[in-house]
Amino acid sequence: MTEPRILLASASPRRSELLRQVGIAHSIRPVDIDESVHVGEAPSAYVLRLAEAKAAAHWRQLAAAERKQVLAAENKVALEGEIFGKPGSLDEARAMLGRLSGRTHEVHTAVAVLHERGAAARVNSSTVTFRALTPAEIDGYWHTGEPADKAGGYAVQGRAAAFISHIAGSYSGIMGLPLYETWELLAPVLGLTGRGDGP
Repeated sequence: MTEPRILLASASPRRSELLRQVGIAHSIRPVDIDESVHVGEAPSAYVLRLAEAKAAAHWRQLAAAERKQVLAAENKVALEGEIFGKPGSLDEARAMLGRLSGRTHEVHTAVAVLHERGAAARVNSSTVTFRALTPAEIDGYWHTGEPADKAGGYAVQGRAAAFISHIAGSYSGIMGLPLYETWELLAPVLGLTGRGDGP
């Protein structure tokens, strides 16, 4: 990979891994913002607003000489319009995964790019269907430690893959960074080719 020209406004190791997967050099620069959901806000609008806000917040923190391309993303699990955050306890994981059990839910992921010439953002929406889960499976999964920092309480790329009967949409988007949309946003800015190795 070439010298990083992308500043990733995220501490997510999964997003960094996905960027490396397609050969996009980057440095990690996490940023904190208020992630409160607005009243009546649709899940897709919520993730788009947060991705754009993260990119803007990080841009404001940079000195003029540091400003490259800032990339930010946000993803959330939603069921019937309700946004699921990250479970903070076994009881919360039981509630979340119990509701997802045997049902199809949505995963909305937004990616935003901000640079000196402007800004752009895209939203990817996918669906995930879980088979029916037993209480023992949910408890056992929680105790692996995997659900605690994941939207909706599960990781598609982890042990929860055994729970998923069907996916429609973007696997990388469900992980946290839709690579198709990310590439489309970055390609004109960085002069990327189909080789996935940057300019």
